[in-house]
Amino acid sequence: MADKDNSTPRVYLFRHGETEWTISGRYTGVSEIPLTANGEQQVLSTGRVVVGAGKLVDPARLARVFVSPRKRARTTKVQVTADISEWGYGAYEGLLTAQIREARRAQGLDAQVAERLDRLIATIRAIQGPNMHGEAAADVVLVAHGHILRAFVKRWLGYPMEMPLNLMMSPGAVAVLSYSHHRVDEPALMMGVSLPVQHKE
Repeated sequence: MADKDNSTPRVYLFRHGETEWTISGRYTGVSEIPLTANGEQQVLSTGRVVVGAGKLVDPARLARVFVSPRKRARTTKVQVTADISEWGYGAYEGLLTAQIREARRAQGLDAQVAERLDRLIATIRAIQGPNMHGEAAADVVLVAHGHILRAFVKRWLGYPMEMPLNLMMSPGAVAVLSYSHHRVDEPALMMGVSLPVQHKE
């Protein structure tokens, strides 16, 4: 991000760490699948690298943290919201993508998810809109799940849910959204971010 854009609010998307079902590729909606030991380490490692004073996610710049109500994403001192929870897969729970994709589309389930995400995006933009030049802390963190975060990016950018936009996000990873030209009506996906320089003390 160019220096002139450093004050533009950001939305950080954190995916929860690895579970047994992320390893096998199974859909995990409402099932409470715990993180593996490796998944716990992924989250801790990511946090140590990117969260803290002077780091990519600086708590002094945060206005809000939204977390899915699922145990694998939840932490303390955050606002838990069902708007960013993974959708319920019902009979699809535990199945693979190839077994599900067409049936979901036929049932119109994606429209319900789009409505939830649009509501959350409106909340975020209401927080960030008045602070497009760093007037107040306005960064937002979302901690959730792979599928819902990929859907969130589509809706953030104004794309319909059915648009084929292949996005990937590893367990324990972070992605960044922001705005072009300090304008709340120009949402953007940051293709890459440089980490702040850490000076040795």
